[in-house]
Amino acid sequence: MAKKVVIGMSGGVDSSVAAHILQKQGYEVIGLFMRNWDSMINNDIEGNPNIGNNICPQEEDYNDALAVCNHLGIKLHRIDFIKEYWDNVFTYFLEELKLGRTPNPDLMCNKYIKFDVFIKEARKLGADYIATGHYARIEGVKLYRAADLNKDQTYFLAQVSAEQFKDVLFPIGDLDKSEVRKIAENINLPTAKKKDSTGICFIGERNYQKFIQNYLKPNPGNIVDIDTKEIIGTHDGLMNYTIGQRRNVGISGYADKHFVVGKNVQKNELYVAFGEDPETLYSDECIIDNINFISPNHPAFCTAKFRYRGPDYEVMLEYLENGEIRVRYPSKVKAVTPGQACVLYLGEQCLGSGIIKEVRKNDQKLWYL
Repeated sequence: MAKKVVIGMSGGVDSSVAAHILQKQGYEVIGLFMRNWDSMINNDIEGNPNIGNNICPQEEDYNDALAVCNHLGIKLHRIDFIKEYWDNVFTYFLEELKLGRTPNPDLMCNKYIKFDVFIKEARKLGADYIATGHYARIEGVKLYRAADLNKDQTYFLAQVSAEQFKDVLFPIGDLDKSEVRKIAENINLPTAKKKDSTGICFIGERNYQKFIQNYLKPNPGNIVDIDTKEIIGTHDGLMNYTIGQRRNVGISGYADKHFVVGKNVQKNELYVAFGEDPETLYSDECIIDNINFISPNHPAFCTAKFRYRGPDYEVMLEYLENGEIRVRYPSKVKAVTPGQACVLYLGEQCLGSGIIKEVRKNDQKLWYL
């Protein structure tokens, strides 16, 4: 009897091709569509109706997933994880913003939704294995970068535990994106030419700042030149800015390029530095907490990635008594940001990650959070 695989169907080309590959490999394939956000939810702080309309085109994604499953001849189940997503992902997102940090909800969605409650529902359907359309490779419970390094998603999987990766399959991890598109076109998948989704699902195509204002009240404050200590403008809420940002900062009349380099939540101040490449943006170490090691290997030396599209940096790890890790990088790194993930690698293997708690340079804490 064929082994049963329950695959997360997102309505995109990647999960569509992954389902096809699993069929070709002889598995009994069942699709499961996750509805994580209520697009009709009314959470306008001013009480206006229907503020949530069209935040995320989930119905379109569901219809696309259904069309693919019908095309492949597999059954598609649909389940709501709206409460779980709100409690474990969106609430975390808001709390991090209140602290002046820059959260990464995709990591928490993988940890608490796609590789937790999703797996539990898949088991109820009799799954022997669970699959997704992630660009990553897995051997046992060891996580490795995808063959297509430009699409590699191990950064977003690095808060998932080794136990959660048990019986997980990543069918497209050995393929380039161009190959995935070609397979989809060759078998006439309805999603073959569908654009990749970008951004945060619960915001969708809406303006980020306008969306956030429905949950966190605007709290204007001063923008301060970090070098001169002069007040040079007014921000409309620290949650709208991230370290390294240089567009839409909110100051005018300055010809020089400027960057956000820090925040002070207590004073409600946003710090800006001028120049092509301000030294203030660079650090040489950080403290990470919420440590998750997928691998039993806890090295003293490895490489780290501090943002999804960023390069790897050689780092030294110091394991602190309180469970946190001090990450030192001899080559100074630009715009290491509290709230983002520091993902650790040993060659192609993703060892795990921590969340950046504190950023330092020359033994001094930066960003003034």
